[in-house]
Amino acid sequence: MWYLIVFLVSMVPLIELRGAIPIAVANGLNLWISYVICIIGNMIPVPIIYLFARKVLVWGADKKYIGRFFRFCLEKGEKGGKKLEAKAGRGLFIALMLFVGIPLPGTGAWTGTLAASILDMGFKKSIVAVILGVLMAGIIMGVASILVANGINTIFAP
Repeated sequence: MWYLIVFLVSMVPLIELRGAIPIAVANGLNLWISYVICIIGNMIPVPIIYLFARKVLVWGADKKYIGRFFRFCLEKGEKGGKKLEAKAGRGLFIALMLFVGIPLPGTGAWTGTLAASILDMGFKKSIVAVILGVLMAGIIMGVASILVANGINTIFAP
C-alpha cells in the first residue's frame, strides 16, 4: 500500500519525488525499491508535459475560472526557462539537468520539462536531461532522508 502512495505522490506537481522519498524512508520502505518507484512515477508525466502542457496552458490562460492558474503555470515555466537560458547559454542540457536535479521547491521534472518545452529544446534532449536530473534529485533526497531519520532516531531513542 505504501509503495502505491509513494508512486502516486511522486507524480504530483511541486511535490514529486522530493516528497515521495522522505515518505518512503519515514515509513520504513526499502530505499532502493522506493527510489525506482519514485523515478518511474516522477517520469511518467514528463513526455505528456513536454508535448501538451504548453498548448493546454496557452489555451486555458484566458478562460474565466482556470485562467489565473494557467497563467501562473505559464509564467513559472517561462521564467524558469529564461533563467536557464540566461545562465546556461550553450550549456542548456547541463543547466536543465542541474535545475531538475537540485531538490529545491519549484525545480522538479514538471517545471523543468515545461521550461524545456517553452524553450523548444528538443524532445529527446529534454527527456534525457530531466531523467538525469530526477536520478540526481532522488539520490540527494534519499541520502538527506536517511540522515534526518537517523538523526531523529538518535535524539529520541531510549
